[in-house]
Amino acid sequence: MLQVVIVLLLVVAAVVAQVLQVRHDSDLEAENRSLAVAETFAHAPGTVAALRGPDPTAVLQPRAEAARKASGVDFIVVMNTDGIRYTHPKPDRIGKKFVGTIAPALAGGTVTEHINGTIGPLVQVVVPVRAPDGTVVGLVSSGITTAHVGGAAEQQLPLLLAAAAAALALALGGTALVSRRLLRQTHGLGPYEMTRMYEHHDAVLHAVREGVLIVSGEGRLLLANDEAHRLLDLPEEAERRHVLELGLDDDTAGLLASGRVATDEVHLVKDRLLAINQRPTDLRGGPPGSVTTLRDSTELRALSGRAEVARERLNMLYDAGVGIGTSLDVTRTAQELAELAVPRFADFATVDLFDAVLEGSEPQPGTALRRTACSGIRKDAPLYPVGERIRFVATSPQARSLATGQSVVEPRLREAPGWLAQDYERAEQVVEYGIHSLITVPLRAGSLVLGLANFWRSEKPAPFDTEELALAEELVARAAVSIDNARRYTREHTMAVTLQRSLLPRSLPEQSALEIAYRYLPAQAGVGGDWFDVLPLSGARVALVVGDVVGHGLHAAATMGRLRTAVHNFSALDLPPDELLSLLDELVVRIDQDETPADGAAVVIGATCLYAVYDPVARRCTVARAGHPPPAVVGPDGGVEFPEVPAGPPLGLGGLPFEAAELELAEGSRLVLYTDGLVEDRDRDIDEGLDLLRTALKRAGGSPEDTCRAVLDRLPARPSDDVALIVARTRTLGADRVAGWQVPSEPAAVSEVRAAVTRQLAEWGLEDLEFTIELILSELVTNAIRYGRGPIGVRLLRDRALICEVSDSSTTSPHLRYAATTDEGGRGLFLVAQLAERWGTRYTPTGKIIWAEQALP
Repeated sequence: MLQVVIVLLLVVAAVVAQVLQVRHDSDLEAENRSLAVAETFAHAPGTVAALRGPDPTAVLQPRAEAARKASGVDFIVVMNTDGIRYTHPKPDRIGKKFVGTIAPALAGGTVTEHINGTIGPLVQVVVPVRAPDGTVVGLVSSGITTAHVGGAAEQQLPLLLAAAAAALALALGGTALVSRRLLRQTHGLGPYEMTRMYEHHDAVLHAVREGVLIVSGEGRLLLANDEAHRLLDLPEEAERRHVLELGLDDDTAGLLASGRVATDEVHLVKDRLLAINQRPTDLRGGPPGSVTTLRDSTELRALSGRAEVARERLNMLYDAGVGIGTSLDVTRTAQELAELAVPRFADFATVDLFDAVLEGSEPQPGTALRRTACSGIRKDAPLYPVGERIRFVATSPQARSLATGQSVVEPRLREAPGWLAQDYERAEQVVEYGIHSLITVPLRAGSLVLGLANFWRSEKPAPFDTEELALAEELVARAAVSIDNARRYTREHTMAVTLQRSLLPRSLPEQSALEIAYRYLPAQAGVGGDWFDVLPLSGARVALVVGDVVGHGLHAAATMGRLRTAVHNFSALDLPPDELLSLLDELVVRIDQDETPADGAAVVIGATCLYAVYDPVARRCTVARAGHPPPAVVGPDGGVEFPEVPAGPPLGLGGLPFEAAELELAEGSRLVLYTDGLVEDRDRDIDEGLDLLRTALKRAGGSPEDTCRAVLDRLPARPSDDVALIVARTRTLGADRVAGWQVPSEPAAVSEVRAAVTRQLAEWGLEDLEFTIELILSELVTNAIRYGRGPIGVRLLRDRALICEVSDSSTTSPHLRYAATTDEGGRGLFLVAQLAERWGTRYTPTGKIIWAEQALP
């Protein structure tokens, strides 16, 4: 009967749901059909014209009736914007006002309404009729009653009833089959036989010497035999209680409550080791829950403990091989040893190394040690602090370990007079703190003793034993190799850094054209070939150069030094930047050819360089680069740009030309030169780096120092590659400090130039230099008139020195020589060289300039 009632309820629910669904579908279908008809009629050709015609009804009424009959809707009404009908299925209603909402349609929208009309419940839709210009000239409404759309429920009801009858028949048949199977599974046993069977199973359950538990799916204990009560010490009324309320330890209770599969899991319960097996009861269709068996395996406890200790020691040695020596830093490696030992092996661990080891040298026996690393379970232990320099007395275990190279165990520090003699007051504090046992092990790398590792115990009452000593020696032996590797690396790195620093400029030369700030950041590991230089040139000009040799190490640093020296020599020739890079390229090619792998030296695979010359008189900067990142220019207004400078190939390819670009820089502009370590990284490309550099330069202050600080603040403390950075703010040599004259190619013009120069020197207050400058100028102008070609120019520059320049269009270079006593000439340049501080020749696109400098008084 219950099944019949359930089936009937399901049938009624299905019928109601079907009717509601059909009603919903009918409404939806009515809306869609009405909307489609209304929009089709509104967009039909001629509708707009009819609405604007003299008699819309005469044109639209026949069309509306034909469309209504063809589409199956109940009405199609066309109206004007005031709602006056032009069409209607009933002609007597034409000319009357439409019943419904039309305001949204007049605004260009669509109106859908569910109303009860004279023909019953219906859905009507109002859509606008738009003229070609988008204005609404009329409205079209279409509607249909929902009764004309529905009707599917009556057709589906018989099918539902038939399905209900079939379900009822299947339910009754299933009940009969289940009843027959139950009788078959119980073999027809009655209550008496079933009771006897239960008593028999219960007797067997409680007689076995293995604990048995049955737990429900909700985690409640359903059954526990006598052995389970004994092994777990369960309370008397344990059944029907949740396993988490039985007073068991968390691990065992969690296992019983989880119901997961367990095979011979060993749990320590009170003072027993229990091997637990657990299986779920619903694997083959049984009730949810689990069956657990318990077996007492306390005799395995000692063996398990020893195995656990051995496993922990192996894990510690494995971790030592992985975790000690992750960096080539002596102090960090020592700290890794101390941190690994605490608290897994000792409560406190300290590492003492010779100062020479920290510096990368070989230790000298008999010197003091320095506490390099310390780790402990607490921070307030009264041991020597890190950084303390310790000289151990001869009777201390540390001194004995250093002398013999053997490990020393002090099981009871309170009874160790040699250890107490080291520092009696501190030793008393250590003992009072609770530290009672010590192992000291020498850090040996071959025949070298690098220092000591000390392991202290305070929490565990038992002292260190011989097995723990063997573990400590193995642990320290692995760490000693890493510390020695770090020591060797420190020595080599120090040598390389020293070489590199010696090759970089220690101070910048004095000059007035640029205000300069610079930074150099070494890489995280090794030394690179990044370099920079500032070179004063003739005519108050200054050359800036940055470069980068590919690779790291001593070879890169040495190659960098050779290139820097070459640039110094080439710049003394006053060569244009592109020609200087060409000579430098040839030099790198020769270096590459000379150093072959057969010599055991690394082959130079290239270098990059940027060379710029700034002229403070013309405010122009000539730049050429060989595979180097482009310079950045920060204008006086703070705007940042990367000017187009032809890239050129890296140095060392040979045979390819270089091009130079000429930039005009306003006074106060900042020229930023750098190496690729500033803008390139493993995690980003150069375009992203240039964008970051642009942002940093926009936010930087106006001075070169502020600019360097702002740019480098975005870098890590130790970048992955070397970084060289130069920021130069331009200055201008004003017109009041420059004087120039054009000289005719006539000997008589020399006296006129001398007079003009004398007047200019008097104006500058440099009368003391008149004789010297007149003599130098007379000789240089006379040589230009005699041996050169016009036009001839003279220019004086008052900078840190007084610079005299004579230019002509000839490319013939004068040479200094010693004239014989019988020679009439040849002594002019000799006099110039004797009177001037410096003199020389530089070539220009139109000829040459001979210059001479004289120190200001």
